[in-house]
Amino acid sequence: VFVCLICSFIATHIATVKAEANVENALKVQLISTTIVMIPAVYYAAIYYLPESFDLSRTVGEETLTLKPWMACVCVSMGVVGGLIIGLVTEYYTSHSYHPVREVANSCKTGAATNMIYGIALGYKSAIIPVIVLSLVIYGSFTLCDMYGVALAAIGFLSNLATGLTIDVYGPVCDNAGGIAEMAELDPSVREKTDALDAAGNTTAAIGKGFAIGSAALVSLALFGAFVTRIRHSSDDSLFASGVNMLEPLTFSFLIIGGMIPFAFAAMTMKSVGEAAMAMVMEVQRQFDEKPHLLDANPTERPDYDACIAISTKASLQEMVPPGAMVIFTPLLTGILFGVTAVSGLLVGSLVASVQLAISMSNSGGAWDNAKKYIEKASPDSDLQGKGSDIHKAAVVGDTVGDPFKDTSGPALNIVMKLMAVLSLVFADTFYAINAGKGLLGLA
Repeated sequence: VFVCLICSFIATHIATVKAEANVENALKVQLISTTIVMIPAVYYAAIYYLPESFDLSRTVGEETLTLKPWMACVCVSMGVVGGLIIGLVTEYYTSHSYHPVREVANSCKTGAATNMIYGIALGYKSAIIPVIVLSLVIYGSFTLCDMYGVALAAIGFLSNLATGLTIDVYGPVCDNAGGIAEMAELDPSVREKTDALDAAGNTTAAIGKGFAIGSAALVSLALFGAFVTRIRHSSDDSLFASGVNMLEPLTFSFLIIGGMIPFAFAAMTMKSVGEAAMAMVMEVQRQFDEKPHLLDANPTERPDYDACIAISTKASLQEMVPPGAMVIFTPLLTGILFGVTAVSGLLVGSLVASVQLAISMSNSGGAWDNAKKYIEKASPDSDLQGKGSDIHKAAVVGDTVGDPFKDTSGPALNIVMKLMAVLSLVFADTFYAINAGKGLLGLA
């Protein structure tokens, strides 16, 4: 927090923003500077607070590791740098300053269908480098300090949390400011400025999601290691002493089932958004039908805002019950009925699939939103024809689909990863107590 606080003065006092084009650069410089300053801070913290050497048992096997403070520092630093790389890659794929989003915008010339194709392809492509970075961080930290190193790398991802939260919250603030400016019928120039700020905000929000997804993956992996250790302890090393064998039929079967969980969760949450949106549209239409003077230049009737707010509030609470129940009860029922080997496969499968899907959905949504804003900035005489054109209407379709991608299903997959791992760890002893870890059905 102290490092982030110091680096915040770069944007406020040293390199201040004097033009719309400098907004993204100011936020990016703050993120990079925080990462650079964080590494020596982590080194001195490790040297000062950790003992000269300490022993740690491996998650798998009987070997004991002797760790040094510099090893812990390297693990945290890998997380810090890995988070920055993922953030910069996310910016490249979601900012209309770069080629990918402009390519999505140009695809709108031939309609909404090609916009959808390009946007989904961008999301899939944007997952390649972050996944490789995560793999390298996991390999390096695990090699140095076993699962303890993975947990330290997760701390590295979250070390500049204060800066990450700052740039993440920036987006919704600018978005709401633009909405207020439009409802208050302020000068169009005000809306243009808030749209420019909001476009940068969409990118910074995507960067924040990239950090969150990376840290969630590492935390889930560390929790999975704790689950394996807990089962080893409960079983006196009769289970998982040599690791989890993914070639066992039950483990591999639930590996496939675990990979399905994020897709089922994403489908349920996206459908919930669609149903709530339909209810909202029908309510607005009802009010227009019953109060036609709402469309007048100077309306004499007041819209029923409370009814619309009630729809969104009720839907947000009600519609999350089924996907939430699925995430909670799937590992519990798996452990009770099929045993701990099935749970291990389930956790690995859900972790692997959640990371890929969360990154692709978040980045697709951000790209669609900024592609629409890029078209809105264009003049009516340009190739993109600007706001109100058929090209813009195609971009609005992509943005509508992108909102549940980047604001609902994508970020929520972080919780899927972590919650399933936490529940499995908490109930590990219970799972082993049922038929020595083989479950009620005894298939293992």
